[in-house]
Amino acid sequence: VRCDMRLFALLCVLALANPAWAETRGPDRGTLVIVGGGRMGPEIRDEFIAKSGGIDAAFVIIPTALEGEDWGAEYIAQSFLVRAGAKDVTVLHTRDPRVADTEEFVAPLKRAGGVWIDGGRQWRLADAYLKTKAYDELHAVLKRGGAIGGSSAGATIQGSYLVRGAPEGNQIMMAPGHEVGFGFMTECAIDQHVIARKRHNDLAPVIAAHPELLGLGIDEGTAVVVTGSQLRVIGATQVLVHHRDLPRRDDGTSYETLDVGTVYDLGARRVITRPAPIEPAPPASDSPTNPAPSKP
Repeated sequence: VRCDMRLFALLCVLALANPAWAETRGPDRGTLVIVGGGRMGPEIRDEFIAKSGGIDAAFVIIPTALEGEDWGAEYIAQSFLVRAGAKDVTVLHTRDPRVADTEEFVAPLKRAGGVWIDGGRQWRLADAYLKTKAYDELHAVLKRGGAIGGSSAGATIQGSYLVRGAPEGNQIMMAPGHEVGFGFMTECAIDQHVIARKRHNDLAPVIAAHPELLGLGIDEGTAVVVTGSQLRVIGATQVLVHHRDLPRRDDGTSYETLDVGTVYDLGARRVITRPAPIEPAPPASDSPTNPAPSKP
């Protein structure tokens, strides 16, 4: 027994000394569709709907990251889900964690196949829902095989470490008191609008301070689709991956670029497959492809 206790103590010391033992991964069953903000193309919309169980599934939209309190029929009618044909769409919103901790409030989440979290400021989501029944039921959606999607603030909140969480402004990357996300992805910090707003290396100080984390910088119109340890990039542009083992470039940056179509292993922190290069079109010919036969 004494030997076992010594071994256990040694393993604990090694785990603390080597944060790489903490694995980055998504939900074991459900799917995350994490969008970097901006205009969302039909390929992202269709992916989220399909992973939620199809257009006839029950959907919940959470607008809490936004300012305001009026999320009635007009807001629902303008949602991409209703415009795509969804009929069963419920808005779930409160700013009071005591309300979010009630059975009545979380009832729509218990039947939801898909939950969409709108953009805005991510600290509002954390303040309203962390340590409540709503938080638990969001995780339950994934455990039963549903989907959670979100854009901008609705993307960042899905990580375990919350970046840009300061109520004072979104330029502050690490804000004590607002550093905890919903943790749908473990050991992960998620940034958004990265190329459009020139935020390419903004995650670098976060990874330096928290070397156990994987940083995902997702550009506008682009999404990562995550289940378990696998991530797939869809949409328009690129995702920038940050972690402590990447070499530093001459310009001081240290991130890996994932193009649309790339599949990435979150646990191993390596690319599984990259999209095939697009073959250049052959040069145009002056003569027609099938010239008419010459007259005899």
